Amino acid sequence: MSTPIAIVAAMHEELSALLARMPDEQRVRVAGRDFWVGHLQGQPVVAVLSRIGKVAAAVTATVLLERFGVRAIVFTGVAGGLAPGVNVGDVVVATELLQHDMDASPIFPKYEVPLMGRSRFAADAAIGDALAAVAEGTLRDPVGLVGQKAVDEFHLRSPKVHRGLLISGDRFVSTTAECGALQRSLPDALAVEMEGAAMAQACHDYGVPFAALRTISDRADDAAHGDFTRFVAEVASRYSLALVDAWLASLPRDAA
Repeated sequence: MSTPIAIVAAMHEELSALLARMPDEQRVRVAGRDFWVGHLQGQPVVAVLSRIGKVAAAVTATVLLERFGVRAIVFTGVAGGLAPGVNVGDVVVATELLQHDMDASPIFPKYEVPLMGRSRFAADAAIGDALAAVAEGTLRDPVGLVGQKAVDEFHLRSPKVHRGLLISGDRFVSTTAECGALQRSLPDALAVEMEGAAMAQACHDYGVPFAALRTISDRADDAAHGDFTRFVAEVASRYSLALVDAWLASLPRDAA
C-alpha cells in the first residue's frame, strides 16, 4: 500500500463517522490506541482518535510518524472561537499554531518552546489552501450539510471559513475572563483548543506536513459548556466527514 495520510479526530463521533465511510479498515492497536488502516475516497489512510490534551496528541502523532510512516497528518475537531467574527458553526483552517500555556520565562520568552527558538509552528500551506477551498464550497449549503433543525438550533445561517493562528493548551477555556486574557495576549489568535500545536510541533520535528481543521463549537466564554455533545454529534462530526471526504476526493489517487 502507498504511504498513507493520517486523519486524526478529536471526538469519538467524528472518528465513527469516518470509519463508517472506510470500506476496508483494519484495526492496529499501538500505545493503547486503535489505529484504523484502510482507504477513504481511494486514498490510503490511517484514522485515529487523538485523545484529549497536548501529551496525548503528541504521542498519537509520534506513533503515526514512526509506526505508520504517514506522509501527512490532518487534524479535525472542534475549538472555541476567540477573534471577533469567529462564530459557532464557522471553520478555522490553521496557518500556524502556538501553545498558549507554554511559559519558561524568564529563561526563555513566553510561548517559546525551550531550545527550539520558536513559539509558532507553521501548518502546511498547500493542504491548508485545499481544505479551506473545500470548506468554502461545502459551507455554502449548511442545511444540506447538517439539516434544517441543526441550522435553526445552533444559528448556522452563514458559516464562514477563517485562516490564521490556532492556539492550544491543556485547559478547556470556558470563562469570559480567560477568553479575554487570551485575546489581549494573543490578539491574532482565531480559536483555542487542546491538541493542535503539540501535533504541529511533532510534525515539525519529523519534517512531515501538518494541517488542522477546526469547527467552532462555542465562543470559549461563560456559555462554552452549552450543549457540547449534541453540537459534536449533529454539526461538527458532519462537517469533519464532509470536508475530509471532499479533500481526499480532490487528490490524485495514491499521490506521493
